[in-house]
Amino acid sequence: MNYNITAYGIFITIIVFIIVVVGKLCYSNGNIFVAELIPDHLALCQQINKILLVGYYLVNIGYATMTLAGWETIISLNQLVEVIAIKVSIIISILSLLHYLNIIILTTSIQKLIKSH
Repeated sequence: MNYNITAYGIFITIIVFIIVVVGKLCYSNGNIFVAELIPDHLALCQQINKILLVGYYLVNIGYATMTLAGWETIISLNQLVEVIAIKVSIIISILSLLHYLNIIILTTSIQKLIKSH
């Protein structure tokens, strides 16, 4: 029996949940972080945060879609669980790396702007 359709459904459900929940958390908490970096420019902070959210959604949707295209044929229930766990953990790892990379880039870029003025 081919379990791929079941695996795709489970994977998409998990990934959509993770993308939406993490996106909302980062967006709501990101406003505070960016506002601390650029005080007195709340409108700019909100726009930066919106851009980060759109980029986050695009990267995740793109990666999840590309991941589906490269799956092997799943022939057992054990393999189904294993493949879903690996694919989800890869996406979560990439998310965490991108999150910290965004923080580093924002912090260093804004600090350079502040020092130059």
